[in-house]
Amino acid sequence: MNKLFELTNKVIVITGGGGILCGTLARALGDEGAKIAVWDINEKAAVSIANEIKSNKATSVGVKCDVLDKESLKTAKERTVAELGQIDILINGAGGNKKEATTSEDLSFFDLPADAVRCVLELNFMGTFLTTQIVAEDIAKRGEGVILNISSISSFRPLTKVMGYSAAKAAVNNFTQWLAVHICQNYSKDIRVNAIAPGFFLTEQNRFLLTDEKTGELTARGKAIIDHTPMARFGKPEELIGTVMWLLSDAAKFVTGIVVPVDGGFSSFGGV
Repeated sequence: MNKLFELTNKVIVITGGGGILCGTLARALGDEGAKIAVWDINEKAAVSIANEIKSNKATSVGVKCDVLDKESLKTAKERTVAELGQIDILINGAGGNKKEATTSEDLSFFDLPADAVRCVLELNFMGTFLTTQIVAEDIAKRGEGVILNISSISSFRPLTKVMGYSAAKAAVNNFTQWLAVHICQNYSKDIRVNAIAPGFFLTEQNRFLLTDEKTGELTARGKAIIDHTPMARFGKPEELIGTVMWLLSDAAKFVTGIVVPVDGGFSSFGGV
């Protein structure tokens, strides 16, 4: 079983690696012996996570990277390859929502700023698309590797308020399936493309929707989510690790083109 989930010396790029969820994944994969390139637009956060990984006697580098800028992506790739070696695995984790693109009592759908919605669409979908173009080109030429996209449970059933985010993550799902087929048919049967769809985990992007900024108590939306999650709680970042380990390793060698919910049963519950 250990050999089946082996990731030792695999070079893994994680975009958005300075955040809560992807930072947790970066540390966990480093603990498994992988070499981790933490890419984030926030260089300080990327370096901080990389230093934590290195403090545990693993190999890592923190790299400033803007997933919407091809030149930034190319520079990040060149530095990663120079310091860690050829890239084996790409995790597209950069994404998130914006308060300005979220409907509320003070902001109706009809008043949503187009620029804010466009920003959410670009960050989540175009950021995944452009990063894959730059990084996966080398993987395709080599004929072996793994691409894992981070989607969201809102990609299956659009959630109220976050129209742009739900639409963007639905596009990520479609892209995951399309790319899985395209890569197999045109490049290699040994390159797999999958995604995970986390349910509700408290992050900096959604905290303002789920908890009261002043009291820290659950908002009405936060309570509704808990009521509709059979496990009756938010997920913990470390609870993504097992699913990710499976999809990145040979344990999932015949798995491509799927989106795996990790949501405490939220997507299965009809409300009654």
